[in-house]
Amino acid sequence: MTPPQTEHRKGGRTRRAVISAVLAVTLSAGGAAAWALDRFVVPHAEITNVSEYEASQTGTTTNGSTTDATSAEDGTSADASPAAAVVTDTSYTSGDTGVTVSTVTTGSGDDTVTYYVADVVLDDATTLKSAFAEDTYGENITETTSAIAQDHNAIFAINGDYYGFRDTGIVIRNGVVYRDEGARQGLAFYKDGTVKVYDETTTSAEQLVADGVWNTLSFGPSLLDNGEIASGIEDVEVDTNFGNHSIQGEQPRTAVGVIDENHLVFVVVDGRSPGYSAGVTMNGLAGIMKDLGATTAYNIDGGGSSTMYFNGSLVNNPLGENKERGTSDILYIAQS
Repeated sequence: MTPPQTEHRKGGRTRRAVISAVLAVTLSAGGAAAWALDRFVVPHAEITNVSEYEASQTGTTTNGSTTDATSAEDGTSADASPAAAVVTDTSYTSGDTGVTVSTVTTGSGDDTVTYYVADVVLDDATTLKSAFAEDTYGENITETTSAIAQDHNAIFAINGDYYGFRDTGIVIRNGVVYRDEGARQGLAFYKDGTVKVYDETTTSAEQLVADGVWNTLSFGPSLLDNGEIASGIEDVEVDTNFGNHSIQGEQPRTAVGVIDENHLVFVVVDGRSPGYSAGVTMNGLAGIMKDLGATTAYNIDGGGSSTMYFNGSLVNNPLGENKERGTSDILYIAQS
């Protein structure tokens, strides 16, 4: 059973509303409702201090450098600091890594749509990292995207797939396996810079890591097939049980697109705010990604979770309220 997600609810109901409903049912029904409260509301930490845990699994220090760094042939340290980063209101450059953020507004009146695009070029695929809320892996553990980003010195971040509100899906983060329960169409980021949509049910987390996967997302659906809008996405449903509703219709959205190896595009569409941004349908989101030049694109958690962060500030305006909702994970680039 998968838990409630705001993106999937009609009328913009929040997770808080569902939590209140669960609490009310718990008081009146006992047994099964108490189980639901424990499963979908009460935090359950499985691994705390994930930063240290990942370092122990991958042989790195908590700041990401290798523990056995050696001197270069010219006598300098192999982990010498790079040239100073250059940051503006809408861009970041550090070596060969660059982030450029732009705002797009289309339509008018109640049909206005506002979305935010981050064009990202990576010096190395592993520059794009993942982080968990409270630096803890488990269920029902949340922080805002901004808070998680600040905890990890991120220059740029978006919300992730909200892994912590479901108990299925392959979860590989920063090269470490956390869950191996294939259930749906996933997205895999490889260390060589390629990014692929894959069927979780036909492989294993162990095999993916052996093949060079660095991070995975488990949400969906895939939006583009070889640069063309995927067929049938207007009918796809994700996590439709236990109070969840359709992900169709005009909604706030977050998506990841692939332009080329180590060249990605991230889009956050605001919604449910007539006059500012109505949101977009799944086909509308796919069209945005196609127009941006992506050949592969993938939908991740949306609704009130849809958040973009850059240089210490919230970029978008979630639900037209300038207020973030907690999420369980982010993708980010750390400031050098």
